[in-house]
Amino acid sequence: MKLRKVTAASAAVLALALTATACGGGSDKDSGSSSSGGGGDKIKIGIKYDQPGLGLKTPNGSFTGFDVDVATYVAKELGYEADQIEWVETKSADRENALARGDVKFIVATYSITDERKEKVDFAGPYLLAHQDLLVKKGSDISEATDLNDKKLCSVTGSTSAQNVKKDFAPKAQLREYPGYSECIAGLQSGAVDALTTDDSILAGYASQDKFKGQFKLAGLKLSNENYGIGVKKGDSETVNKINEALEKMVSDKSWQKAVDDNFGPAEYKNEPAPKVGELVQ
Repeated sequence: MKLRKVTAASAAVLALALTATACGGGSDKDSGSSSSGGGGDKIKIGIKYDQPGLGLKTPNGSFTGFDVDVATYVAKELGYEADQIEWVETKSADRENALARGDVKFIVATYSITDERKEKVDFAGPYLLAHQDLLVKKGSDISEATDLNDKKLCSVTGSTSAQNVKKDFAPKAQLREYPGYSECIAGLQSGAVDALTTDDSILAGYASQDKFKGQFKLAGLKLSNENYGIGVKKGDSETVNKINEALEKMVSDKSWQKAVDDNFGPAEYKNEPAPKVGELVQ
């Protein structure tokens, strides 16, 4: 009788454990990771979908760009193959929330490291040093920010880039604000504007598109320093350390420079050397 009681109790415990396992089978091991239908793990990575040369979703559903190449390399070093990556669009305004909610494991999306952002998320990197610059037509006489006085300057609505140029360098510049960079590029192509300003990496990505090759050039100015980092959920120092190790390896084995050349080369983008992990250029 006593033996039957123990057996029954054991069976109850086993049933409870099986029930808990069944209920928890779809839960993530950690934020941004999920169980795939093929039996392996997947990792969710935040990128931009609309930035040529950096993070772009193509018409056939594939993803290209420097940020995509960096993220793919890092994911491989973390143990994930390319087909285990689930790309998640993370717009600028939602990056901190996406990490806090656990929607993604990390974000590679022209994410400049700032003191304000570091209060909400942790950063690995930096992995690229960009600068605010100007994009102009080849043959343009604009070579300095001060040349923009009495010229038409374009940037996207709500951006601080054009405002900074107008405030600090060219108070007489005629500011044109369009909804997106594509509209600014079209305006530059048609002559409706004389220059477009934002980070040089973004400008190079747009200018490298096949339909624009040979039409534009970067002025080569360094109006600001933008240290691009990989955003990670606040407090996840283990992931930050692993990503930093991956970035160091990417530089040392020349994969980083290849990604720069592949994505920005057609725009004659004179990139800075790969930044040292943990060191920000002010």
